[in-house]
Formats: sequence, C-alpha cells, structure tokens
Amino acid sequence: MSHYKLGLDFAIEQDQNDVLASYRNQFHFPKDQQGNDCIYMTGNSLGLQPKRTQAYVNAVLEDWANLAVEGHFNGENPWLSYQEGMVESMAKIVGAKPIEVVVMNTLTANLHFLMASFYKPTKKRFKILIEADAFPSDKYAVESQLRHHGFDDKEGLILWKAPKNEELVNYQDLEMLLASQGNEIALILIGAVNYYTGQFYDLKRITELGHKHGCMVGFDCAHGAGNVALNLHESGADFASWCTYKYLNSGPGSMAACFVHERHAYNKNLNRLTGWWGHNKETRFKMRDEFEQLPGAAGWQLSNPPILSLAAIKASLEIFNEVGMDTLIKKSKHLTGYLEFLLKQLGDNTIKIITPNNPDERGCQLSIFIKNADKSLHDKFTEAGVISDWREPNVIRCAPAPLYNSYQDVYYLVERLKLILND
Repeated sequence: MSHYKLGLDFAIEQDQNDVLASYRNQFHFPKDQQGNDCIYMTGNSLGLQPKRTQAYVNAVLEDWANLAVEGHFNGENPWLSYQEGMVESMAKIVGAKPIEVVVMNTLTANLHFLMASFYKPTKKRFKILIEADAFPSDKYAVESQLRHHGFDDKEGLILWKAPKNEELVNYQDLEMLLASQGNEIALILIGAVNYYTGQFYDLKRITELGHKHGCMVGFDCAHGAGNVALNLHESGADFASWCTYKYLNSGPGSMAACFVHERHAYNKNLNRLTGWWGHNKETRFKMRDEFEQLPGAAGWQLSNPPILSLAAIKASLEIFNEVGMDTLIKKSKHLTGYLEFLLKQLGDNTIKIITPNNPDERGCQLSIFIKNADKSLHDKFTEAGVISDWREPNVIRCAPAPLYNSYQDVYYLVERLKLILND
C-alpha cells in the first residue's frame, strides 16, 4: 500500500499520468442537483453509455427506415452478418477462441439453454452445486432445472458455503464437498465473480476439480466479463454465459453472450434446444432442410438477433478493442487498490471490506460492510452525489470502472463517505 498517498494532489497526479484518462470523456455521466457529474460507482450493475453508442443505434434505425427488409443484405453493416465481426472482440475480452463465443439471448435464458446440453442427470448423478450466495437468478434457474427433470430441488441442490462468521468461500470446503458427494453431482455452476462479495474465483482450479469427479462445469460471468481476466478457454470450463450491460456498457437489459469450449464444437450428439439461427448459414434460408448445426457456440443460437441491441454492444466492443483487457486490468488493480487504501483510513471500527484484499482474487468492485448502518446511510450517500449500490443488510458495493472512473472520483467518494459517517 506504500505507493499510495493521502490528499487530493496524489489523485490529480494519478489522473494526469493515466493512459486511459481520455476515455472518461467518451461516456455520458448522470448529473447531480447542481449539474455536476455524479461519482458513478455502479458499473457492476449498469455501465455508463458510451457517447458513440447513439451513432451506432441511429445507423441501424436509418437503414431500417431507408432499406426496410433489404437492410438484412445491404447497407454499410448488413444485419445478416452484423454479429460476426463482434465475436472476435468478445472472445478477446473473455479469453476464448472465436469459435467458442456467440452473442445471443439474455443471461439466464442462455444458462437454461446451456444446461439443456450440459446438465445430463441420471438417477445416481443428478445434483447441481452452486455457491451458497449465488446471484438469485442462478439459484432459481438450477432449482427449476432440477424440478424439470423430476428431482427434488432441496435434495438436488448442493451449496458451497463460506465458513461460519466468514464471507468468503474457500477451496478446501469445495474439495471436501466433491470428495463426499462428487459422484452424485452432474453439474457445477458458479458465478465467476460473486456479485455480493466481489470474490473472483479460480476458474481453472474449480474446473479441474469438477472434471476430476466427473462433473460438467459452467460459469456465470456476469460480474467478470470486461472486469477480470477470465481466460475461459484455458480454464477448461464446459460453458459460460454473461450479460453485456455491466462492465461491457451495452445498455439496460441488452443481449448476453456465451462460451462453449471448443472440445464440444463439433459434437452433434449433445442434446440441445435448437432454432433456425443455429443452422448452417449456407442453407439457412432454404427452409426445408433438416437441422444442420453450426460448429461451436454459434450452433446454440435460436433466433435472428435484435440488431438495435447488437448496435450498442458493437459500439462498446470497439472501445474494448482500442484499450485491450491488459491495460484495463492494470489500471483497475491500481485504482481499486487506491480505494481500498483510502477506505482503510476510516478505521476498523467503522467499516470492513469483505472483498478479498488480494488483487488477483477480485475485480474492481469492493463490498464495504458498514458497521451499525442501515439504508438511510446509503440514501445520504446518494444525496451527496455518489451513485453506489446498497445490498441488504448493510453492504455498499462500489466499483471504480477503469474505463471511465478517475482517481479523483475515488478520492471524493471517500471524502463524502467520511462526512456522512461523522454526521
């Protein structure tokens, strides 16, 4: 921590030396009551809108207005192949090969479609393991999969829990769960970065452990994509999915993406729920052919994609292409470390950071447990021009997104929190 300093001068100096500083001006910030930019720390819920997004969306609207159905084949970016140029960019962000990635549907829908292929329960091996504090949608999804296959969702769900009086799970407990019940577990489905604690799991370690016990392994990367080095191909995971509206800044409820490891790319025996967009592109419009799946993740597509949503994703991916994940992660670690350094000055009696302090075990989010606080503290924080995220019972999640957050944002956030705590 010694390379951080107190005082505004340090924050100003860091911003002056920040190679990504210019990107801040490429995003729209919400304003406070005085008309100043808010301190926006909720890129982990909804990323800010890139200024270039409007032009990309307008271009699609123009083509629709001027070309109508011919927009599928004509115009600068024909809709039929609109997604194809984006796959490579998305694959780089999550550390995958282009054949392993496709942009489609929404996150939980993708998890269901992928589980149709990779959750293959038998009478003896039917259980699903998730982290105890998984994002609720993941828990609901796997419970419904258990019921769908005729199993009891209480008996079939195994929870990887943190030790008593601790927030973070550990791998020894996971190993013990698999040693005792591994032969009954069909699927492990874990959030790559836990939404509540911000803990970034070792995906490769979990995958190898799961495969050793004969389980399929998948990840919900909603809080990981665009935030941490997921290295999905190298992890060996069978599948993964993520939304694009958090760190990938593609707009509320925008499309999701998914990963299927290349070892499954040509496996026609995998059960899957199919639709015409997963069919061979060359013969897709002949309409009367038997289903002939596309290789790789693309073969899981069902419907033609919503181009207006893709346009916003395309705009954001262009920024990620320019910046690159390595540069982003380097700044992220330093910026989040600075937030941690300043928060620790507030003292253990006031706050506790429940996110791991090892920068390799977290992304940019810090989850701050405020002692003896309730939501009224968060309301005051919001009134002070800081947009953060409250999670019951008393945690504030702050995510300094390296693309658009500055060191001064972090400095002023902690100054305002100090004022509220001393009130």
